[in-house]
Amino acid sequence: MVEQFDVIVIGSGQGGDPLARECANRGKKTALIEREHIGGTCINTGCTPTKTMIASGRVAYLAKRAAEYGITTGPISTNMEAVRARKRAMVDEFRSSSEKKDYSTPNLEVICESASFTGPKTLKAGERELTAETIVIDTGSAPFIPPIKGLDQVPYLDNASIMELDEVPFHLIILGGSYISVEFAQLFRRLGSEVTIVEKAPHLVAREDEDVSEALEKVFTEDGITFHLKVSAIEVTGEAGNLQVVLDNGEKLSASHLLVALGRRPNTVDLKLKVPGIETLPNGAVKVDEFLETNVKGVYAIGDVNGGPQFTHISYDDFRILRSTLLDGKKASTKGRLVPYVVFTDPQLGHVGVSEKEAKAQKIPYKLFSMPMEDVARAYEIGESRGFMKVLVDPNSKVIIGAAVLGYEGGEIMNMLQIALMGKLPYPVLKEGIFSHPTLAEGFNNLFDE
Repeated sequence: MVEQFDVIVIGSGQGGDPLARECANRGKKTALIEREHIGGTCINTGCTPTKTMIASGRVAYLAKRAAEYGITTGPISTNMEAVRARKRAMVDEFRSSSEKKDYSTPNLEVICESASFTGPKTLKAGERELTAETIVIDTGSAPFIPPIKGLDQVPYLDNASIMELDEVPFHLIILGGSYISVEFAQLFRRLGSEVTIVEKAPHLVAREDEDVSEALEKVFTEDGITFHLKVSAIEVTGEAGNLQVVLDNGEKLSASHLLVALGRRPNTVDLKLKVPGIETLPNGAVKVDEFLETNVKGVYAIGDVNGGPQFTHISYDDFRILRSTLLDGKKASTKGRLVPYVVFTDPQLGHVGVSEKEAKAQKIPYKLFSMPMEDVARAYEIGESRGFMKVLVDPNSKVIIGAAVLGYEGGEIMNMLQIALMGKLPYPVLKEGIFSHPTLAEGFNNLFDE
């Protein structure tokens, strides 16, 4: 028999999980299908565990710098098992909290199975067949593993398995120089590893403006992280603890551990999307319109699986859009929404709005304000003056159109600039604003001083 539901949500990520609960709380008979862990990537192998471990890395970094602040410490060492235990405890706490909410929500049934389509509005989950007028796909993404010769014959790490190590790698090579890569690179360098990044682009975090990438590269050089740019790995050989990576320029690198961080792919292979005729993008992502609906009416896709920006806060905004559409009778859209993000290196890199690179490409007029963090009194006083902030403003309206902050608490500074952007606040208001002294926000007085 085919079981009838009002709403079926496939995947319990940061969009699907709250959506399933909200639908159930609004009286909809709802099924939430999850094959692995409640909470999706963010809670289990993404934001929560990585930022927890990065906190351990920062403590190690400050301990090693103690003498700069006039503090005497003893020998510094890393207990990797303890770092891992703290991370696991944090994940368990977040996951169990979500599980309790889901299993206690009336009208919501959690089904721990893999799901695949058997028709336009029917699914198979284990031995059960389900149907609903509204189906939401929230299956997330997984690490992309490239077809590098020999890679499938050696023990390599991905973003999840590297956090399960019980010892600090002697020498960690990372394939890829984007956001996931740079966070892990600095973390393990601080924990005691020798770290080398291999990146085919001319810069690390190549999506960013060139001056931002160069500033981060300067930080990494100071931290003792090695990086090889404009090269790619073409072969990997060796065994656990003794790996060799061959680059396309003929160079050979040796390492004890190898992390593959070359992007992520949507989790759509097992869904059998061809059965209902759901269209996908070339990379396998589910194709959706600005309302997050697929070409099959009543079937939606949210979060990483739809090919949009892969951030937890975007997944949650996808939930808000569908809540408005499905439950509130309003037509919400992704069109024109801001996509802020923070890279949790130290200093942090926060970005919102239009980059200088994008402004030039799209011929958007702008006026640029830039200032090194060493000119921010608070940052200088606490010994965290690396990096800089840059803001693009509309030369006519004087409102902020984009910002990038590589600096101490750069994400929080960026959020303040985002609020000004959202409120269309002219930059002279920030320039003349009275901010408490000495705080990071006080830097706006000087940043916008022409």
